[in-house]
Amino acid sequence: MPIRAENRWLYPIDWAQLSDAVRFQRAGARCERCARPHRRHVAHLGDGRWWDGEGACWRSGQGRRTAIRAPLTLAGVRTTYVVLACAHLDHDPGNNAGRNLAALCQRCHMLHDAAEHRWQRWWNGFRRRAIRDLFEDPRITRARLGRRARRV
Repeated sequence: MPIRAENRWLYPIDWAQLSDAVRFQRAGARCERCARPHRRHVAHLGDGRWWDGEGACWRSGQGRRTAIRAPLTLAGVRTTYVVLACAHLDHDPGNNAGRNLAALCQRCHMLHDAAEHRWQRWWNGFRRRAIRDLFEDPRITRARLGRRARRV
């Protein structure tokens, strides 16, 4: 995942080398949670199960072999391009210990960061509402404010 410009100073100067070491040397260019290969198109069912072309089998969201019980329709199969990222497991970019870093695909990274993203969304909304409470006239309703903003 790209690093936001405002957070770049939190990462060490050698982050690119550290990330490469985790993703390619330690993890072998595969996600450490689900074993999806880096820079490959992968067929998946949307629920975590994906087709492993090298092993010629379906794998679960945890990377274990799994069987497809129900008849599989081609319309239900989607493809995605897998790119590994080096993730901080404790969400602290200053903690670059080896046990705190993991090579994760997009799906696993989003699942890992879901609680953090929910909190961040709540915090941004809270800040917006607080600023609105400080600087807006409480007698103006949101509907009137919306009409006024559209006319400008």
